[in-house]
Amino acid sequence: MFQFFWSLGAFLVALGILIAVHEFGHFWVARRCGVKVERFSIGFGKVLLRRLGKDGTEYSLSMIPLGGYVKMLDGRVENVPEHLKAQAFDAKSVWQRIAIVAAGPLANFVFAIFAFYLMFLIGVPTVRPVVGEIAPNTIAAEAAISPESIITKVGQRETVDWEAVNLAMVEYIGNPQMTLTLDEQGRTRTVDLDLSNWQVQPDKEPLFVSLGMMPWRPQVSNLLGLVTEDGAAYEAGIRVGDKLMAVNGEPYSDWEALVELVEAHPGQAMAFTIQRDFNSMILSVVPDEVTSDDGRLVGKVGISPTLEPWPKAYQVDLSYGPFSAVGPSLERTWQLVELTLKTIGKLFTGDLAVSNLSGPISIAQGAGSTAGFGLVYFLGFLALISVNLGIINLLPLPVLDGGHLLYFAVELVTGKPVPERIQDVGYRVGSALVLMLMIIAIVNDVARL
Repeated sequence: MFQFFWSLGAFLVALGILIAVHEFGHFWVARRCGVKVERFSIGFGKVLLRRLGKDGTEYSLSMIPLGGYVKMLDGRVENVPEHLKAQAFDAKSVWQRIAIVAAGPLANFVFAIFAFYLMFLIGVPTVRPVVGEIAPNTIAAEAAISPESIITKVGQRETVDWEAVNLAMVEYIGNPQMTLTLDEQGRTRTVDLDLSNWQVQPDKEPLFVSLGMMPWRPQVSNLLGLVTEDGAAYEAGIRVGDKLMAVNGEPYSDWEALVELVEAHPGQAMAFTIQRDFNSMILSVVPDEVTSDDGRLVGKVGISPTLEPWPKAYQVDLSYGPFSAVGPSLERTWQLVELTLKTIGKLFTGDLAVSNLSGPISIAQGAGSTAGFGLVYFLGFLALISVNLGIINLLPLPVLDGGHLLYFAVELVTGKPVPERIQDVGYRVGSALVLMLMIIAIVNDVARL
């Protein structure tokens, strides 16, 4: 329950920030173009809080937090007094209207750069993309990629960590081949991966895992680093700092094997031999009965091990100074723009399934998890969603900013506005398409729960 409210809170904070940024872009340029702004609202529906500014604009917070709007004086939707006609949106030149509408998505891109800038300024602790195990009969195995290889490039993109690897690999979904550059104990080697049988499920696993590569991890210790207070192990007397020596008389050797053993004994007493302060004791633990994601009844005791320290050579701190952070921020934002555009294209070509679309539930889960990892990861999440929001709003659907820009482009070419009847039909069709995409995304979210 705590995780639900944490994710919900992080989602609302993230959404509030991104909506405010987007609408502020429209608001700021509209004011600079001399347009009277009547209301700046975060959210839709019933107004919960409102304040009238000295500039005559009403600033409000509304009940439904899934969007926002800037209400400008507009002669197309209301009667404008003669003395205010010069301040109406429709009285401005086409180029001014284009600037006002485009300012929202542009603000999202600028915010993404700013978020990445702060992230790199603070510093992002991460680890190099060192390959661990290679699953047999996989694309990586066929390419003879060896364990402990470091992936330095995917195609022409340099990859400093696993996140960079995963992002770079998205571009190759639907392609016949992918080239990796590897560092094998100081020797550089390039390998071509045959992607003809690549089965991708980016909503379920990272792309490098679907290729058969597991990231290298430090050895798991038998020293317990976490014992949940509401779990079976804590109830039996096991505590943080205990060393797990044996289970049911068999010496402990492998954490994964232990997990499988516990899962196979829901509600059945198990003998855990532990060492505490050089003293050994045997404790009877009855695993709790829980339902797994695939519907099976499995055992769970509520313990986690500690890991051996990461080697210094594998650790990376992506930290930059006030000036040097500008370049990486611009580069990361542009990479996300390219990636998002290519992903949208792959949805239309069928290279990426519609089932991979994500909606508010997945975004909320992402917001909650990244907020739990710390500020720098939450900033990266905000930048990612901000770029997506900016690009989606530029799609040429009449209900979105891109649709308005399309109408203005027609007006520039023809010299006259698009007839209101055609605009109305476009808004109806655009609204239906956007609603359909939202329904698909929400259905996908529910299916992933």
